Amino acid sequence: MKSYRAPLFGDLPPAIKMILVANIAVFLLDLAFGSQLNLTDVFALHAPQSDLFRPMQVVTYMFLHGGVSHIFFNMFAFVVFGRVLETVWGSKRFMLYYFVTGVGAALIQMLVTYIPLDHLHQQIVAFRNTPDPDTLTLIVREHLSHPRSWVNDLVMAFSEHPNDPQLMQAAYSLVEQIYKLKVDVPTVGASGAVFGVLLAFGMMFPNVQLMLLFPPIPIKAKFLVIGYGLIELFACVMPQASDNVAHFAHLGGMLFGFFLIRYWNKKGDLNQYF
Repeated sequence: MKSYRAPLFGDLPPAIKMILVANIAVFLLDLAFGSQLNLTDVFALHAPQSDLFRPMQVVTYMFLHGGVSHIFFNMFAFVVFGRVLETVWGSKRFMLYYFVTGVGAALIQMLVTYIPLDHLHQQIVAFRNTPDPDTLTLIVREHLSHPRSWVNDLVMAFSEHPNDPQLMQAAYSLVEQIYKLKVDVPTVGASGAVFGVLLAFGMMFPNVQLMLLFPPIPIKAKFLVIGYGLIELFACVMPQASDNVAHFAHLGGMLFGFFLIRYWNKKGDLNQYF
């Protein structure tokens, strides 16, 4: 395997520069005019069941970010690891890889959100057909991690008086609000593609020594990639109620990146690097 060493600072290759400038420009635009332009509703990734979903969002969501720290760490990792790959692969191949992993991350995220949303929709249909207190309690318990006091009061009152028309209408309204709350949650950020870039770096340069920021210890690239992958897998298997990170999208970017690199390697396109 050929080795490659790139300086951390210096001229950025064209694809890196283009993607970096685009992300920063969109972030500043959203920061300044986001409320007026409604960029999140239009360009963030939404579930297929949402009225806000548009096919173009599998690409456009990568250019939106949820805050300064979100875009900073994404772009920092993208530049550090991506510039090496672009220099070795060339701009065209790197750009293709970046967008394939980003779109792949979106597809995985859509898949894993579709299933629980479909389950919730079926529960709501069942409740509308047979509005019993047990189904309402189940919906609230499964889909609201920290229900407000008025929600608990409504569930209790409906359990005691299931035939009260006002309580029944309030219960209908509640389950619709829960569905709306879940179905319109947006996904933003280049993290899926960045995790794909990280995986590619680990596969191309597995024994390169990297220095972690926290804690500041050296680690080989292959172990860093494996560690991140295991952390994301654990977060998917053991989700936290307060966690709003799209861990499945991160794994999706790595998964699509792995298969794309294997495909290129099988064709012999990457033989000079392995």
